[in-house]
Amino acid sequence: VLGLSVLTFFIWMFFGGVDMLSHAMLSAVSVLVIACPCALGLATPTALMVGIGKAANHHILIKDAVALEQMRKVNVVVLDKTGTLTEGHPTVTGWLWAQPQEEHYKDVLLAAELKSEHPLAAAIVTALQEQEHIEPAALDSFESITGKGIKVSYQGTEYWAGSHKLLKDYHAALTDVLGEMLAQYESDSCSIIYFGRKNELLAIVAIKDQIKATSVEAVRELRTQGIDVYMLTGDGERTASSVAARLGNIQYISDAMPDDKEEFVRQLQLQGKTVAMVGDGINDSQALACADVSIAMGKGTDIAMDVAMVTLMTSDLLLLPKAFNLSRQTVRLIHQNLFWAFIYNLIGIPIAAGLLYPINGLLLNPMLASAAMAFSSVSVVLNSLRLRY
Repeated sequence: VLGLSVLTFFIWMFFGGVDMLSHAMLSAVSVLVIACPCALGLATPTALMVGIGKAANHHILIKDAVALEQMRKVNVVVLDKTGTLTEGHPTVTGWLWAQPQEEHYKDVLLAAELKSEHPLAAAIVTALQEQEHIEPAALDSFESITGKGIKVSYQGTEYWAGSHKLLKDYHAALTDVLGEMLAQYESDSCSIIYFGRKNELLAIVAIKDQIKATSVEAVRELRTQGIDVYMLTGDGERTASSVAARLGNIQYISDAMPDDKEEFVRQLQLQGKTVAMVGDGINDSQALACADVSIAMGKGTDIAMDVAMVTLMTSDLLLLPKAFNLSRQTVRLIHQNLFWAFIYNLIGIPIAAGLLYPINGLLLNPMLASAAMAFSSVSVVLNSLRLRY
């Protein structure tokens, strides 16, 4: 623009001579004024500001403006199960005892689960403490085993509670009768916690977490937008299959450890996919960190919300397709703003330079040029504000 302004001055002087000095100066200044890049500078931030504000009105907290732009490119959404697709309020629906109960078994289990941060642990604590009024035992030690469960020591004896992976690690046997009853619970979408002592299985706890009323509709809307949906869960194959069927036969990965979730996201990215990861727990933080867009549920853990670019404050999954739509609308506005800002300069600069003067004697006054420049900025802001309505 500076170059065009200087060129305008010299063309006027070359063709008009000294008599045209005032015209040459006015035209050169008009080019500088009318091409002031305010509209270009406002094109992106105003649209982003309005988009982030509108998202906040819909209980979608966007912490990273890059996420708002990136979401429109997402073609795969990976969803954690517990607390994301489900209510996050699991309840114990059944106990299967493999051994005759001893008085301290439930005391030990309660003490162990009180120290765990997993949502399923809260269900066991509620069942034992509030419903059965069990008192926790005094444990010698406690250890959390990532993605598998927990182990504790009580009066010199080791106890453990967790997934079937922990059951296999301890080589604990499962009888045929228990296996048949277990299959019924898993077919009913129940998560299973195994409780044992050394290499001996003591009990199986069936826990059910209801699927959110909005999850099925949210999955349907995401598919309508052309987005593939995957579910990742630490539950076994039967439970995962049952939940996936209720959600509309979505694709799923069962027995997923935190490392498995991260690796799955990376594999999708290597296939050229743009991946959004949605989770609510510590086990999801690795996958959230490596996803192209990370989305946390508002009722999830602090670490998940810290890692995530976007937080759904009400944990309503229907906000997810809304967020993707809002991203597309915002980026469309940015493109419109940039288009009009460039077109304005493309038309305005030649007029300011005096292109019409030989034709009809029109020479743009710098004051009119500044008014036109201001109008272009106002038009960009007004175009951005359309998104609010």
